[in-house]
Amino acid sequence: MEAILECCCGLDVHRDIITACLLKGPLDQKPEATIREFSALPQGLQELRSWLQAENCRHVAMESTGVYWKPVYNVLEEGNMVILLVNARHIKNVPGRKTDIKDAQWIAQLLRTGLLRGSFIPPKPIRELRELTRYRKSLVEEAASQKNRIEKLLQTNAIKLSSVLSDVFGASGRTILEHLIAHGQVDPSLLKDYLKGRARKKEEQIAEATRGTLSEQQRRLLRMQLKHLEQIEQNIVEVDQEIEKCLRAFQEQIALLDSIPAVDVTAAAAILAEIGPDLACFPSVKHLSSWAGVCPGNNESAGKKNRSAPPKETVI
Repeated sequence: MEAILECCCGLDVHRDIITACLLKGPLDQKPEATIREFSALPQGLQELRSWLQAENCRHVAMESTGVYWKPVYNVLEEGNMVILLVNARHIKNVPGRKTDIKDAQWIAQLLRTGLLRGSFIPPKPIRELRELTRYRKSLVEEAASQKNRIEKLLQTNAIKLSSVLSDVFGASGRTILEHLIAHGQVDPSLLKDYLKGRARKKEEQIAEATRGTLSEQQRRLLRMQLKHLEQIEQNIVEVDQEIEKCLRAFQEQIALLDSIPAVDVTAAAAILAEIGPDLACFPSVKHLSSWAGVCPGNNESAGKKNRSAPPKETVI
């Protein structure tokens, strides 16, 4: 294989240790290999960057191993280096020859010969926005799970609020839940004071659906569950505020995305966080579709097509 880089480095990144293989030499000669190990702590990462800069190495490649690559990438990014983050499936070595040193050497050899394709890594502001939008998604899912736990507790005790209220956790539903926590059952004579809006028209149905009783232990459990839900919802509000701050630099892109039918500001922020503000990193619409995982799969053997997930471009 013909070499295209005179100096490059392959990194095998782990939680605590980073193994580096530096290849340096003329393109028409066998390169000199230098192997070094660095700590994954901040001081070790600074030493790695200083060493690469001292060797005048501007091309680095590493596997996308969990989240361990991120601090390495962040430090080397500040050194104005060309960094390739490569899908581990694309650079598998020969079976039976796997060690940290051999992995680093293999990555360096592939990089030197130009056989590696880097993953899409957006600029740092977009990466920070992505952390927020993905965390928000996790919080929303966690809130839904917590609501299901509360609903399960109510159903266990024949309290059928969800059968008569469109939103158990709306203004009327939460007031009733607070009353259940305090007293263990709903007093029909006080029910009308808890109902808001259209729920007042269902006073009799709600009274019938809330005849169940919670034990002392169940009341404590409901209190903890509702408190946890309120904390999650407060976290979502705070994350939304942080997302709004990040979006101030991308008002034009958000406005364009928000103009798409059925895409609101929240969805627009998530789209921007995933694809970035500049689509030039995707050579074509097909590449973007493949990266998004919406291309048809192609898995056929012996004339039989098998169902499989659509192929997806490497993305971090």
